[in-house]
Amino acid sequence: MHTLGELARILDAELVGGDANQPVDGMGTIQSATATQMTFLANPRYRSYLEQTRAAVVLLQEDQREFCPVPALIVKDPYLSFAKASALFEVAPQAQPGIHPAAVVADSAVVAATASIGPNAVIDADAQIGEGAVVMANAVIGAGSIIGENCRIWPNVTIYHGVTVGPRTIIHANSVLGADGFGFAFNGAGWTKVHQVGGVRIGADVEIGAGTTIDRGAIDDTVIGNGAILDNQIQVAHNVIIGDHTALAGKVGIAGSSKIGSYCLLGGAVGVSGHIEICDKVQVLGMTLVSSSITKPGTYGSALPADEQRRYQKNVARFRNLDDLARRVRKLERLSD
Repeated sequence: MHTLGELARILDAELVGGDANQPVDGMGTIQSATATQMTFLANPRYRSYLEQTRAAVVLLQEDQREFCPVPALIVKDPYLSFAKASALFEVAPQAQPGIHPAAVVADSAVVAATASIGPNAVIDADAQIGEGAVVMANAVIGAGSIIGENCRIWPNVTIYHGVTVGPRTIIHANSVLGADGFGFAFNGAGWTKVHQVGGVRIGADVEIGAGTTIDRGAIDDTVIGNGAILDNQIQVAHNVIIGDHTALAGKVGIAGSSKIGSYCLLGGAVGVSGHIEICDKVQVLGMTLVSSSITKPGTYGSALPADEQRRYQKNVARFRNLDDLARRVRKLERLSD
């Protein structure tokens, strides 16, 4: 629990219309927050909810101050301040240092005294678990892998051999890091496996969502940069490089050996073909297929939105005739010259 005065100090905010000693014990939406909870207003379109809120305090910008019927904390970016405040009201269980009796830890593994290893977790030979790291129930840390300080590995995560995870990284349940990349050579009758001898390197302060897979490199490592955030159910193929602070929404799929720059935003279900590059500061809208390199920062998109069925079918039929139409137009242009 924190007081309004403490929140103002922590968030570098101006407290308006409230008692600095008033307690705040949680967070809520602007519609549902109670008289002991904090909320925020980031979008002026929701101002009607602000005027009716019963929250203990609202994070908002100066220009919304007059519409707030309860105490306010004036900040430049309400959503960013709300994100910072959320750490103060964390509800995830706090792990205790130590190794659970049901965990299996190889003799050659190194586990810091302040780390926490949960029940049925497996720490394989020569693996290293850093100070304050948490490896939860049923997680597997493969041979020679390194988990940095203050990482949190949620239950059922599988980290293969030769994976490095930077400090303060969070990996959510059922994710798999370091599985073999999809490498096979056709031998005339079937497929010969290309053994994947690279690893995976995850930077510092990365967050990886549940059920996400990051394949190991065929020769060099697959690399995720510092501060990158990956949503649930993402596929990152072998030898992909993702730059610092890039964000990938759910179900993004990146084929092998592609390179994504820093500060990029890829919307849900974006597909990226193999062996291409996307430069820094590119935003790709959801459901877009990126089949060639993008060399200029900006926003890109290609998916067709849903439409009434009959009109959509007619448009698809016309799209199939587009190449023939273009040829006819070029022919007419030549005749007119």
